Amino acid sequence: MIRMFKELKGSYRFVLIIVALLFLQAYCDLSLPSYTSNIINVGVQQGGIEDSVPDEIRSSSMEQLMFFMDEDDQETVKEAYELTDEIYTLKKIGDDQREQLNEILGVPMVAVESLREGDTADAIKEQMGLPAQADLLETFAALPEEQRSQMTGQLTEQLEEMPDSIITQSSVAYIRQEYQEMGKDLDQIQMQYVLFSGLKMLGFAAVIMAASVLVTFLSCRVAAKLGHDLRNKVYRKVISFSGSEMNRFSTASLITRSTNDIQQVQMVFTMMFRIVLYAPILGVGGVLKVLGTESSMTWILGLAVALILAVVLILFGVAYPKFKILQSLVDRLNLVSREILTGISVIRAFGREKHEEDRFEEANRRLMKTNLFVNRAMTFMMPTMMLIMNGISVLIIYSGAHSIDAGNMQVGDMMAFIQYAMQIIMSFLMITMISIILPRAGVAASRIEEVLDTEVSIQSPSGAETPRTEEKGTVVFDHVSFSYPGAEEEVLSDISFTAKPGETVAFIGSTGSGKSTLVNLIPRFFDVTKGQILVDGVDVRRMDLKDLRKRIGYVPQKAVLFSGTIDSNLRYGCQDASREQVKKAARIAQAEEFILQKPEEYDSPIAQGGSNVSGGQKQRLSIARAVARNPEIYIFDDSFSALDYRTDAALRKALKEETGQATTLIVAQRISTILHADQILVLDEGRVAGRGTHKELLKNCEVYRQIARSQLSEEELDNEQ
Repeated sequence: MIRMFKELKGSYRFVLIIVALLFLQAYCDLSLPSYTSNIINVGVQQGGIEDSVPDEIRSSSMEQLMFFMDEDDQETVKEAYELTDEIYTLKKIGDDQREQLNEILGVPMVAVESLREGDTADAIKEQMGLPAQADLLETFAALPEEQRSQMTGQLTEQLEEMPDSIITQSSVAYIRQEYQEMGKDLDQIQMQYVLFSGLKMLGFAAVIMAASVLVTFLSCRVAAKLGHDLRNKVYRKVISFSGSEMNRFSTASLITRSTNDIQQVQMVFTMMFRIVLYAPILGVGGVLKVLGTESSMTWILGLAVALILAVVLILFGVAYPKFKILQSLVDRLNLVSREILTGISVIRAFGREKHEEDRFEEANRRLMKTNLFVNRAMTFMMPTMMLIMNGISVLIIYSGAHSIDAGNMQVGDMMAFIQYAMQIIMSFLMITMISIILPRAGVAASRIEEVLDTEVSIQSPSGAETPRTEEKGTVVFDHVSFSYPGAEEEVLSDISFTAKPGETVAFIGSTGSGKSTLVNLIPRFFDVTKGQILVDGVDVRRMDLKDLRKRIGYVPQKAVLFSGTIDSNLRYGCQDASREQVKKAARIAQAEEFILQKPEEYDSPIAQGGSNVSGGQKQRLSIARAVARNPEIYIFDDSFSALDYRTDAALRKALKEETGQATTLIVAQRISTILHADQILVLDEGRVAGRGTHKELLKNCEVYRQIARSQLSEEELDNEQ
């Protein structure tokens, strides 16, 4: 999969935008629990008063609070407030300064509140011998400073040992009473805080939605471009494959790799940016938020993560090996399907429908069983994850309830902790959800990389040689031998001949004698094992591949046409050919007659694979395609086999007249096709068994005579001899 990330280099700007949007979305997501907590803690429990820092306070009340402060704290408080008409008004201060004021004012407010009424006030009155209705604060104000400082100091030390939550709640109660005495509307303060917090949460939700939509849009765009680029690269790579590389991969496998496998990778990358990148950002951010909220319960999160990882590792250990098998089974199903669809006429002719149905069913059943095994294994994942998540929620509530009861935590903090915990667990859940398809995509990526990393054995040389003009059209085989990669025996052994412009050299022999292999060495579909092949005086291995192949008009053994029109197929090797050149090529190939009979003539459609024309018509169109290119070398690989004798003779006569200056190489099964060849090479088990004209070979070559006897009558043989 690492290679796939490298393919994203053209989309790095979009990736950076996606990452930035994910951080923005995570920030908003992680901010919402704290607002929920604040609405409960501050908005509901504290009446909209955030902390121990009042926005306004009477000067008399401030003086009472200062009894419980040292000189430095008093100075800090006075600097933060502005005194106007016996009212202290809070100046505009930063968060750090507000936190400092909160720490300074919290304990004094609790102290003042405790001196007004309650058990503490009664105990002090009893200790000082004061009546029950006495005002302790006025008594403290009348005491000498030294005695007052001693008593306030003792009280302050006792209060500082109280939990922060209790100090906060008591100081908030003090501020509420202060506001009430100042005539402020407490309900309005509470409602204003709740509404303002709710609007902020709605704003964050809107940002989350917008970021999510943009991330999805950009992710789909990046993944689609990745799929497009991979398909292009795989296509270009496969097009550059020689016969050796094509033999390594089956056609069905290459189709699967360039479609299904790339689709798997594209789908994973679509989800990768939306889920896999987002999950760690959300998880790490959630952990940091939890540590800032309530670190005493972080062990619960550690337990949750450990359980989730254990489940994922166990399931992957069971399912991952099957993902590798899965893609091979898809290849197998494609191969069987392709064979059946291609050979449907043969299957019907031999009545083998039931056999092929069973073969397809076997491939389909194996794929289904493997898919079911993987899916069954993965079905355990989500219920197990939900069980862990719900169990963790119960554990948090149980542990949090004890902390709340002990006064170490507020209800809102516990709820925020639950939300953060769920976000952290959900981040792992998101990764585990994509992990269902991640292993299969990893296998698919490996199969794509296998194609892209395959070393092409036949390439253009770095310093290509330019062919010689004076030897234009000359083909020389100089002691050529060839064996297929991995084969022990040679297919061709020590082949030597020269074909000059204007000459026709033919190759004949029994099936498997190496005729097609020999001519396929000229355009470098394979490279020779020994010896060399010269075209225009240059070794084909030292020529540029495009330069070499544009000199050749190749007609394969199996005629291949492409979907389009007759005209587009005839122009396939020469796009800028005029309509007159196309018509001339069709006349030479004896194809004009049936073309003109069609309603649209040269613009008549050709179906995929040429399925709407006969075998003979397909062969003639293939020959016309080579002629339209006007090459210097023609290669006909048994290209007249589907033609009747009259058409065959007329075609060869027209070829001789119109392409007399070109070099013609013909692979043939029928002797009638090569009777007038300037040179005939008889191949037997990859070796030259005879060489000469038709008449010479009848006299000198036993192998040729045997072929002739199988095709010609005794009378024809006697006449030839």
